[in-house]
Amino acid sequence: MATTEFGQAVRRWRERITPEAAGLPVSGQRRTPGLRREELSQLAGISVDYITRLEQGRATSPSQQVIEALARALRLSDPERAHLFQLGGLQPPGPDSVPAYLTPSVQRLLDRLTHTPVAVFDAAWTLLLANPPYAALMGDPTRWRGHQRNAVWRNFLGLSDRVRHTPQSRYALQTALVADLRTATARYPADQRLKRLIAELLVRSDLFAELWATGIAGHHEAARKTIDHPHVGAVTLDCDILTVAGSDLRIMVYTAETGTEDADHLALITTLGTQALVG
Repeated sequence: MATTEFGQAVRRWRERITPEAAGLPVSGQRRTPGLRREELSQLAGISVDYITRLEQGRATSPSQQVIEALARALRLSDPERAHLFQLGGLQPPGPDSVPAYLTPSVQRLLDRLTHTPVAVFDAAWTLLLANPPYAALMGDPTRWRGHQRNAVWRNFLGLSDRVRHTPQSRYALQTALVADLRTATARYPADQRLKRLIAELLVRSDLFAELWATGIAGHHEAARKTIDHPHVGAVTLDCDILTVAGSDLRIMVYTAETGTEDADHLALITTLGTQALVG
């Protein structure tokens, strides 16, 4: 159980980090030092109400996923992250757990891609971070909770997805995701959240169980995707996946060839997303 110091620490660290340092646009005068709760909510993928209750000491049992998300959003150092886990009544994840920590160098890389849709997933394909252009392109992920933030779960259980698929392309994607997930289980055999994810998928999805039984292993690869955006229409983009050595983080980047209609559509989507964020 978290101590009251947990909420005090979150608020103290929230007030010390500027929106610019967190990669957020700034407009007008600000009465609040550092990040607003709404901004921390966006960065961490946690509701404003829950952050408020944490800071006020009314929520006392934050999960490992919540603490990890707050540590990322607040740009905590390794010692600060460990201290936040301690205040939350938990131990920091060990080397046998799927890594979810973004190093400062990876964070700086993401900060420079302010006009490019980028999302970061862990080795089990759980969404860790999505920048505003990605949210504008693919839909706001801040409302997703628990397994909803996992790409394998979303694909097999038919949750909302703007990517256009044929039956063949979806099956190929699902096969690749299962292969990638099996590789993660071999690399992190003691990770309990990964075990629970797979156990629930085996129960909820016959297709997942069928593919899992084949023993397939491998890696998800880059692809060209068409996204049906509700305001701009269809946009076809290159989707590249970069893997961070030593942490197994997957950085998903969407780009369009310069001078094309798709590039214009992507720029419009990014602008609309930024306006919604500032507004």
